[in-house]
Amino acid sequence: MANISTSDMRSGAKVMVDGDPCSIIDNEHVKPGKGQAFNRIKLRNLRSGRVWERTFKSGDTLESADVMDTDMEYLYTDGEFWHFMAVDGSFEQHAADETAVGDTIKWLKEQEKYVVTLYNGAPLAVAAPNFIELEVKETDPGVKGDTANGGSKPAFLVTGAMVRVPLFINIGEVLRVDTRTGEYVSRATGK
Repeated sequence: MANISTSDMRSGAKVMVDGDPCSIIDNEHVKPGKGQAFNRIKLRNLRSGRVWERTFKSGDTLESADVMDTDMEYLYTDGEFWHFMAVDGSFEQHAADETAVGDTIKWLKEQEKYVVTLYNGAPLAVAAPNFIELEVKETDPGVKGDTANGGSKPAFLVTGAMVRVPLFINIGEVLRVDTRTGEYVSRATGK
């Protein structure tokens, strides 16, 4: 593996720290009035999700991590693992465990594309697309005359996620949801 100098580290770069793959969140170069310059680097452990800061002397190097972000299609779950298939033509399949799937579990929809982070061929993390369209499974009935500005009510989607929606939304409607915030965006169009 190649080594990366502290001066070349950028947000999003993947490096090995203490034997674990980590993603750099922030790299701040500090020049104190006295002494040697150093870099204060904020890291996220890709296995545990833990975020912490560490300082390195200027010019220190870290090993780059063999981590790949790959577009994959969600296939199914067998109760213990969630199965994804590469969409690059290789049709390679990977099984992600519960820690890799994490909070994305409430946005998993069959045949939808997700970004799967692979480390040595094993899924470390699964990221949902920014917006996803899901059907309303359960909500209070909408009443004619309810408007978009009149308030909101809880709606449970087919994946189990709960989203606050306008009062006019009914069961069976397909909604566009922002997966980053978990908020209702609009009704889905063109389906």
